[in-house]
Amino acid sequence: MPESSEDIQNMEEAVLLPPTPEEALVSSHDSRRVLRSRDFRLLIIGSFLASFGQQMVTIAIGWELYDRTGSALVLGGVGLAQIIPVIVLFLPAGYIIDRYNRKAVLIASIILQILAMLGLAALSFTHGLLLLIYLCLLALGTAQCFSQPVGQVLLAQVVDVDAFEDATKWRSSITQLSAVLGPATGGFLIGLFNGSTDVYLISTVLSLTFIVLLIFMRLKHQQVRKAGRPAPGELLEGLRFLKHTQVLLAAITLDLFAVLLGGATSLLPVFAKSILHVGPFGLGWLQGADSVGAVCMALLLAYRPPFKHAGRTLLLAVAGFGVATIVFGLSHWFWLSLLALFVLGGLDNISVVIRSTLALVRTPDEMRGRVGAVSSLFIGTSNQLGGFESGLTAQVFGPIASVVGGGIGTILVVILVATLWPDMRNLRALREDHNQDDHH
Repeated sequence: MPESSEDIQNMEEAVLLPPTPEEALVSSHDSRRVLRSRDFRLLIIGSFLASFGQQMVTIAIGWELYDRTGSALVLGGVGLAQIIPVIVLFLPAGYIIDRYNRKAVLIASIILQILAMLGLAALSFTHGLLLLIYLCLLALGTAQCFSQPVGQVLLAQVVDVDAFEDATKWRSSITQLSAVLGPATGGFLIGLFNGSTDVYLISTVLSLTFIVLLIFMRLKHQQVRKAGRPAPGELLEGLRFLKHTQVLLAAITLDLFAVLLGGATSLLPVFAKSILHVGPFGLGWLQGADSVGAVCMALLLAYRPPFKHAGRTLLLAVAGFGVATIVFGLSHWFWLSLLALFVLGGLDNISVVIRSTLALVRTPDEMRGRVGAVSSLFIGTSNQLGGFESGLTAQVFGPIASVVGGGIGTILVVILVATLWPDMRNLRALREDHNQDDHH
């Protein structure tokens, strides 16, 4: 039966009807489009090289100090020496990142890092004093106090706001990849060259390459407030902003306590030797499992469209992190433990991507340095304190109770955050209302 002209018109209107915003987003989203930006490619390549070098240096320092002294206490001082500058300098570091040219700040921090690594190379070659090695580590910590937050903030000056989430996913991918490849390469080079000296020099070359890439990078205009004296109010503005930006504060709180309580990785030597009985070879697999999981998740996220229910996803990811921690703590089967760590690393990466993207999207450009510095302080200190907390509770209650208790604590924190911050439960797209200023 032939169709009427009205039916045909209705069909044509249906065909021509534009898709809903969500349908258009899914159908047109291309997560790889951010890679077409020359400046973004320069940034992530340089970030990978620098992070790769830092991972090798971490292995080299640990190996050399333990080889020379045989002291676990000396090794414990490595993390302490690098976290002290972050605690002392995070407020002025954030202010400087917001006040001055961020590319220049990053280059200056890399130069300080290079000088510290050259010092380590000289001390390694001459078997110099431990005190001088710790001074170099303090310099490295000072450099990282600036380089970590400014490296994240620079994303906002090389890509458009609608690409922040994709840019964060790809940057997370290369960071996690360096965490997998860096330690393995560092260990190989230490064995190849029979010492750490050459590792420091190779890392120096990688950092110099990053500086060259930065020089050729073109950045968008940086929003800077009118120059003035660094009054205490301006130094504390990042903390004040987080206090009033509830959804971002909730995301940082979740990440902080997940790392602080779920410190299973710091007890891996104990589990490998005394519980799973897999020796140093099995320990190597266990130490890399969470990073491999994070890399796989980062690559998966990079090819997926933006989050539609970011708050719920973050809460479930951190809760899953706690469950995976409990499974690892209770497991006496090596392959189950390996799987738990793999899942743990993947879920942690979801948390990192959502938190980092929120920090970019919800923070005004002129305050991103201060907010990033505060975030780096919280996450950095929670890594150090998390290892200490796990070691202390393991000494008192045993390693299994320590890890399982940490996983349970993480789940309780998720419930508490979901209760106290309903904005987090209801958070949908990360860019939602990003033009609105939550800072009152």
